[in-house]
Amino acid sequence: MKIIGLIGGISWVSTADYYKLINEGINKKMGGLNFSECLIYSFNYAEIKKNNDANNWDSTFEMLLKACEFLKSGGAEAILLCANTMHFIADRLEEAIDLPIIHIATVTAVEIQKQEIKKIGLLGTKFTMELDFFKDKLAMKGVEVIIPKSQEERDFIHTTIFEDLGRGVVTSETKKRYLEIANQLIKEGAEGIILGCTEIPLVIKPEDLSVPVFDTALIHSNAAIDFQLS
Repeated sequence: MKIIGLIGGISWVSTADYYKLINEGINKKMGGLNFSECLIYSFNYAEIKKNNDANNWDSTFEMLLKACEFLKSGGAEAILLCANTMHFIADRLEEAIDLPIIHIATVTAVEIQKQEIKKIGLLGTKFTMELDFFKDKLAMKGVEVIIPKSQEERDFIHTTIFEDLGRGVVTSETKKRYLEIANQLIKEGAEGIILGCTEIPLVIKPEDLSVPVFDTALIHSNAAIDFQLS
């Protein structure tokens, strides 16, 4: 089994999900007492968010590069960044660390392609929705990405990810608003919805919507399992 390194704490809630999903997936495929051989480097989220709020991606890059080097020195053969937003610097990190980084948008694009979807809605942090690093990976596969048109809606999603979901807090009001935003994207032609933040599955479940839902944390975890067993 190949060893993987998980960079987590961004947030710890989704990191716990990754650890659970990957271990359960390995065991399902191998049985017995077989589980994932992995290393985890978990950040204090407050330090990452401070950099992001200041648009100081160079400092975030240096922090994540240190974590990658730590994991590589421990024997990791590939890295998972356990958050969509951090993939803004994934290609840069991969080049610097000289290890594969399993890119969450790339593996999500593959799953979308399997369902022959050409237009999809994306929900996530403002970085994920408004910057091009996620959308470009899908565009390479011929998939058009749409995001909420309203700045207020994007701000709402961004704020609740950090203030509520990142702490494991879910309210009925938050769920209702997320579903309203997702359904508006469906009205605008989205044939599926990407849960482009690893905390959003706390509020949106596949059965909540009339179109396919792509849980990026689950897709990413499955890609990690495939790598470990390849």
